[in-house]
Amino acid sequence: MNAEGSPSEAGAAQSIAAAERRLLLLTALRWLPVGVTLGLTVLLPLERGMSIAAIGSILAIQGFVALALELPTGALSDTLGRRPVLAASGVLAIAASILFLLADSYALFAVSLLLQGVFRVLDSGSLEAWFVDVVHEHDPAAEVAHPLARAGTALGVAIAAGALLGGLLVAWHPMGAVSALILPMLVAIGLYILYTVLVVILVHDVTERTDAPVRPLAVMADAARQTPRTVVEGVRRAVRSRVLAGLVLVEVFWSVAMIGFETLTPLQLEGFLGGEDAAAAVFGPASAAAWGLFAVGSLLASRVSGVIGVAWTAILSRILNGAFVVLMGLASGVVGLLIGYGLTYLAHGSAGPMHAALLHREADRSTRATILSLNSMVSGGAYSIGLLVLTAVAGATSAGWATVVAGAFSVLGALCYLPALRQERAPGRRGRSGVVDPA
Repeated sequence: MNAEGSPSEAGAAQSIAAAERRLLLLTALRWLPVGVTLGLTVLLPLERGMSIAAIGSILAIQGFVALALELPTGALSDTLGRRPVLAASGVLAIAASILFLLADSYALFAVSLLLQGVFRVLDSGSLEAWFVDVVHEHDPAAEVAHPLARAGTALGVAIAAGALLGGLLVAWHPMGAVSALILPMLVAIGLYILYTVLVVILVHDVTERTDAPVRPLAVMADAARQTPRTVVEGVRRAVRSRVLAGLVLVEVFWSVAMIGFETLTPLQLEGFLGGEDAAAAVFGPASAAAWGLFAVGSLLASRVSGVIGVAWTAILSRILNGAFVVLMGLASGVVGLLIGYGLTYLAHGSAGPMHAALLHREADRSTRATILSLNSMVSGGAYSIGLLVLTAVAGATSAGWATVVAGAFSVLGALCYLPALRQERAPGRRGRSGVVDPA
């Protein structure tokens, strides 16, 4: 047995640290273009003549794609490997963004969102699963809550920077002959290209054998044979585990809250300010500030979870997030709306890494991406159904009242964390918090 501080342990620590740096870089690049185009998925179709109800039905396509494909693509990541799945998702992100930029009809927007849905289900959880694979290869008992919280911080900072950049690009509007919303889309496409290239360079699967001859067709055929078995195993694990079932059900409530602070906020701003360009110019800097608070929330959650536990931190974050969404809906002006928006993202940022850490406790190498995809599948399906309902409510009443409904409903999701809380507090668990004290 190696002594503490031996060369092998030092090498393992260096490998884990290198994997975390790659995780942070790729997470930032994955979400930077999302920040640049925040609000444009609503405002660009609105500018091109789509109704609120039509936009809701288009955006719902992503969720229905997730409902159909999340588990198969998660299982594909578990069998074929993280790297090829991530690379394929990057290519689809580029194609979907180009088509969205050019779309001028319901059909083209729908196809773009269909491709974007496939991109997101391929991307869903694969990068995170790759990182956890690397960590557990060197230390199978390692807790990942803290590095995932730092990745959440990187995500928040990236989207904040992207949103600020997107807002500045809209305000700058150097291409006077076309809409001010076009330039942010072009920048986002360039960023997706860079991300895809770096994924191919930096991500290497734990099980990858570079000394063996590569037979892509044989690997894909083997992955296709194993995928149904992996899907069944992931679903069976969720059915048998009250903890995992509860964690997955949280997404039903969380996704409805996200409709309130993602989709309905640009509509509220457009109503207050009287135009899509004005709403986009304000939404960019506001989103930058909100995602900065998201990053702060992730950092705070990392610290708080070491004191009260991961599950309690997740519960409090879910309650606060829903309550702040309600406050957004009740706002009577731009200032109140934006204050609520920022507070919502503070709680959103603290909830994400804690939820992910609880999910990883219920997974292993063979089903990790499948379980993450099961979680995303439920989220996508609930998001799509919620979009159809809440955009109809917004059209019949107002975006504000639809936001109130979304926030009030989402608070109930805190109850779904109770099985995880009981498990975390049970004797024999790895400490009350379930996490390693930060160094």
